[in-house]
Amino acid sequence: MKYLLFLFFLIVFKNSSANDAPNIVFILADDCTKWDIGTYGSKDAVTPTIDQLALDGMKFTRCYQAAPMCSPTRHSLMTGVFPVRSGAYPNHTMAYNNIKSIVHYLKPLNYRVALAGKRHILPQEVFPFEYLEGHAKKEKNPDFTEVEKFISGATQKDEKFCLFICSTEPHSPWNKGDSTLFDLNSIKLPPYLADTPETRRQFRNYLAEINYLDNQVKQTLELLKKYNQEENTIVFFASEQGNSFPFAKWTLYNAGLSSALIVKWPGKISPGSVSDALVDYLDIVPTFIDLAGESEQNNLDGKSLMPILNQETNIHKSYTFGIQTTRGIYNGSEYYPIRSVSNGKYRLIWNISAEMAFQNNVTEKNNYFKEWEQSNNPEHLKLVKRYKNRPEFEFFEEENDPYNMKNLVNEPEFQSIIEEMKKVLKEWMAYCGDKGLTTELYALEHQRNKPIKHFGEIAYNPIEPGVNGNLKIERKGFYTFYFNGIGKLMINDKLLVEDIGNNPEITNYRIVYLLPGSYQLQVKYQGKSGPNRKLEWSGPEIKKQALILP
Repeated sequence: MKYLLFLFFLIVFKNSSANDAPNIVFILADDCTKWDIGTYGSKDAVTPTIDQLALDGMKFTRCYQAAPMCSPTRHSLMTGVFPVRSGAYPNHTMAYNNIKSIVHYLKPLNYRVALAGKRHILPQEVFPFEYLEGHAKKEKNPDFTEVEKFISGATQKDEKFCLFICSTEPHSPWNKGDSTLFDLNSIKLPPYLADTPETRRQFRNYLAEINYLDNQVKQTLELLKKYNQEENTIVFFASEQGNSFPFAKWTLYNAGLSSALIVKWPGKISPGSVSDALVDYLDIVPTFIDLAGESEQNNLDGKSLMPILNQETNIHKSYTFGIQTTRGIYNGSEYYPIRSVSNGKYRLIWNISAEMAFQNNVTEKNNYFKEWEQSNNPEHLKLVKRYKNRPEFEFFEEENDPYNMKNLVNEPEFQSIIEEMKKVLKEWMAYCGDKGLTTELYALEHQRNKPIKHFGEIAYNPIEPGVNGNLKIERKGFYTFYFNGIGKLMINDKLLVEDIGNNPEITNYRIVYLLPGSYQLQVKYQGKSGPNRKLEWSGPEIKKQALILP
């Protein structure tokens, strides 16, 4: 009888908790540095809605994500799993098929789970959202006509919902919003940006797009109010990783990994609350599960923020971690793996292939960076050098140096802290199955829409160069050979790549460590030549290019 009474009260309590569970709305920006929002300190920003959201709820001052690129950030946000563990660690990536997302956790708890706007998540089996597309599908921004239909329909049917509003702002190109709101000459640039005319102009356009984002937040809140869901909905706003200016996106500096996080929950969170707890995007999924009334949160790498939101504590975790996979990004270095750990006070960064030059779209495509490189100002040239050429380890006192401008890695008083953080970082990598450079070199297999097959293990022991050959190597390092077509690729009579299938559309590749010297490459095709046959290569300072053999 006692057992039956206990079971009865447990069921009643659980059903009561489920009925009291709020709707959940998560608004996500795209490439927005948190310091460029008014409530996070910008004197130039025009963000009245986001600023008011912070006044109405709780603002987190030390929130981070695990990867400073759109796709891995969104995968970890929506799965609660670290990037390497989920398989989604390079950009334009996809998770392993056995990974669960927030949809799998909330749908059994009677939530409709929808996403409007930018996706950047795959495969669909892992992310079976209701996708609210409408006419905005092409530009990837939320279609608020579809969003309104969803909220209206859920309200009429008295259904709980979890809705992700995923903007594409202020992702470059910065061509939305009203730039006349900002005085070009009075804008204050962060200290890690060279103050040149083109940089200043682009930064103004970027601020205009943040204002455009603010209006999207306003539209979302107005729809909740229109359908009387304002009081019954917890609203999250996050800024994603930093913008695409240097030292933010694609880097593990504070500006790249630090995120705005604001939470409004009427009647639950005291207005104007501020939390200095160390949190990250891995904590979002377990928080949503907790909000929905479920306590089981197995196989997740984050933990619920409910004790913080309920203001029971301001202590959450000891460290946050970051991974940057440069292999596979547009105009990126052929390989440049970076890892970091931060305890909120100090940040340690490990540039695993520091002998390489760091490059991406910023260094190769942007006019403002060309201004930096051509400048006569020595401070501008220092920034260029620091962005492209880095030491193996960097260490910053983040509380006093939030912009990570002064590397203290060689200072004697920090050596014990540095060694401890190196140990913590390597333990985290081991937990994730992250093998550093090897993980970086395998990144192409984790990118979407790439029919690609790796042939053999990475050859760390170099093949000896010869006296003569049709391939000249000037710099030691890892070289990748890509092969389309049915046949074999040989180097110094050693089998390098063999396509043993019958689909010439699939690219095979092999990574080999080569020393300076000459190498003899041979291609042995099967059958007649065809248009799909192609041999390409890339290396430490060589972008992927065709390799022409006699």
